[in-house]
Amino acid sequence: MSELVLSAVDQGVLTLTFNRPETLNAWTDAMGRRYFDLLEEAERDPAVRAVVVTGAGKGFCSGADFKTLNAIQTGAYDEKPDPRPNTFPTTIAKPIIAAVNGACAGLGMVHALVCDLVLTAEDAKWTTAFPRRGLVAEYGLSWVLPRIMGQQRAMDVLLSGRVFTGREAYELGLVNRAVPGDGVVAAAQEYARELAAHSSPASMSVIKRQVWRDWDVTLEESAKTATQEMLASFGRPDFAEGVASFLERRPPNFPSL
Repeated sequence: MSELVLSAVDQGVLTLTFNRPETLNAWTDAMGRRYFDLLEEAERDPAVRAVVVTGAGKGFCSGADFKTLNAIQTGAYDEKPDPRPNTFPTTIAKPIIAAVNGACAGLGMVHALVCDLVLTAEDAKWTTAFPRRGLVAEYGLSWVLPRIMGQQRAMDVLLSGRVFTGREAYELGLVNRAVPGDGVVAAAQEYARELAAHSSPASMSVIKRQVWRDWDVTLEESAKTATQEMLASFGRPDFAEGVASFLERRPPNFPSL
């Protein structure tokens, strides 16, 4: 199971690589469990300050494995599902950046978009695929997509199930950046290293929680909670170090989360 997701840490950045290239990294419960386990380990590891997620070979994740889908269709599927939901990465207290290097379809698209930021190769192929398989918008994608790209654009990619490129994904507002060639992983790692070097782990953790949580609350509620969080931040060593590093014109040395 350990080889289903490759793991490597460098300069505070953990890179996780879905490792089923022969299937364009099609999602299985075993791969998902390993991925989520590694995210939990990363959250506890003081050496990790940001995470990059990508795929081996020519795909990011091509969606649910067809053997799994066939077993579900025939009633032969009997594997116990992971109790952690597919939105689990949003609960991890460290920033997660998806580096979509190739095919990103269905459940793979879900897992790209529950990361905190998304970079894509310009020629990567994206698709929801759901209506072309007789399925529906899965795992909260009908909630996430309209908030990211607007309702009409979300309707387009959900109802049609059409294939579009990483370049169009950027033009639609679906991703943060489209990168030419095969440089998307390096670009994501460079961005993650910037976070690791210059952003407070405690601040990033709180900001991530604020952003994902505040989709569900009013502006008044958000502002009230933000005031409480700001007052709490004044008492952290991160605040003292952030001010000192600015005044002393040097890189910050923030404590681990």
